[in-house]
Amino acid sequence: MCLAIPSRITTVDGDLGVVDVAGVQRTASLLLIENPQVGDWVIVHAGFAIKRLDEETARESLQCLREAARLLEDEGDGEA
Repeated sequence: MCLAIPSRITTVDGDLGVVDVAGVQRTASLLLIENPQVGDWVIVHAGFAIKRLDEETARESLQCLREAARLLEDEGDGEA
């Protein structure tokens, strides 16, 4: 399964940039984003920023992903 993760652009260098999600920074291609700017929230999938998001939507999506991960972790704790 693949997930597209909301990330914030921290640097832009041509068609590449560094994106941050929860303190983890990765290089991503910005080729598919028109006029990417530092501070923009984007969806990153397979190393490519594929869509720009508003900050509220990005934060809500990250919160949903955290809750899903917590539920999966809790579910795994019940296995013996």
